[in-house]
Amino acid sequence: MSNPSVAAKYQVLQISKNGRSFPLQSKVTSFDYYESLLSPNVTATMSFVDSGLVEKGEPSVTYDPEYDPQGRPGTIYNSLPITGSEEITFKISSSLGVLDFSRTPLYVNGASNPDQESNRESVVLSLVSGSAIKNQVTHVKKNYSNHTNNTNIVSSIAKNILEIDNDKLDVDPTSNKYPFIGNNQSPFDVICMLASKSAPVSGSPGFFFYETKDGHKFKAIDELIKQDPVATYFRTDVNRSSVGNNSNDFKILSFTINKNQNLINALKSGVYSNRRVVFNPKTFKYEEINFNLEDLENALGKTKVPRPEDTKYTRVLYSIKDVGALSSKVEESNEGDVNTYQGAVQMRYNLLFTQVVKMQVPCNPNLKAGDVVRCELEIISSGKKVQGDTDPVESGNYMILDLCHHYDTERSFTAMTLVRDTYGKYISKG
Repeated sequence: MSNPSVAAKYQVLQISKNGRSFPLQSKVTSFDYYESLLSPNVTATMSFVDSGLVEKGEPSVTYDPEYDPQGRPGTIYNSLPITGSEEITFKISSSLGVLDFSRTPLYVNGASNPDQESNRESVVLSLVSGSAIKNQVTHVKKNYSNHTNNTNIVSSIAKNILEIDNDKLDVDPTSNKYPFIGNNQSPFDVICMLASKSAPVSGSPGFFFYETKDGHKFKAIDELIKQDPVATYFRTDVNRSSVGNNSNDFKILSFTINKNQNLINALKSGVYSNRRVVFNPKTFKYEEINFNLEDLENALGKTKVPRPEDTKYTRVLYSIKDVGALSSKVEESNEGDVNTYQGAVQMRYNLLFTQVVKMQVPCNPNLKAGDVVRCELEIISSGKKVQGDTDPVESGNYMILDLCHHYDTERSFTAMTLVRDTYGKYISKG
């Protein structure tokens, strides 16, 4: 039976700069790879120990001639030297899959040298994807009032400014348009702003813009939570006794509930009910619209979050309707109308974080931020445990908010933050 918790294998792990490449497989002590729905780029942290010695068949590391004309041998940190923007390519395999960045390298964002002795040193590298660097050297300047919807705007910025390839970009269709002028903002800031001002073709407003190992995604919350689970994990004190399969590879190593509803904060945020007051400067009239929890169509489960019996709104949001700021004449238009998204979008985001769970499982590099996983949690009882008994409240579908694939010399595992907007193991569809 496979055991993904053991140390993984580094098939490829090397650093490159100015046409020189050096392997790091024999030097690395730990590698952590991160994805998050709240981050537009992936990151990683790598630690390695270097004594200046080279393994058989590896090239010797000599000082850059710009710093040492004699080209004496030394450690990678000083000889290369590591000053930022170096390429790190890696391919790490475990029993459940492969984390492959051998063709799409990450880049050194920063390096530290926390432990240095006369014959060895440890180095910690902070890594980012190429789009994170591209985001800092480019700006959004155009007037985007002529695009048909937010999907076209996001695609245009991602392809033309961030230079993201089509096969690395996944954008959900939107039903609304938010016209604006770039004002030299960074592409990430603009797209993340559009995520909170976008509504899908059907369902509640609210998008995430994030990056996984597959590329960048601009996805509606309602579309994410409607996904089928990519894996089912279970928590029990007893190993499952199937000899011919890998069911124990999906055993939950730890499961901690960090947040399970906060009534006062939910009421302050207007999660259950809020009122939107919009002022129209053309007509000098106010428009008031109420949004209630029942207006949200989709959830991760069938049993929705309990709410107070009093349905009165608990938060009032104010805004001014744009009736011609991007036009040469004052004309009223529904383009960018806050009523199409702003009242419900805050409710959608806040509701998604009703429950926040930290979970650790054997390393599974197939998991990605935004995936849905199913958790089968045993009923807590002092009586005899029976295989197959699952808690009907805690069990169910959860969405991965962020994850970390951790590798070191002795073990590998995946740590996740899971969220969901409902209770119970039963799903609302079919």
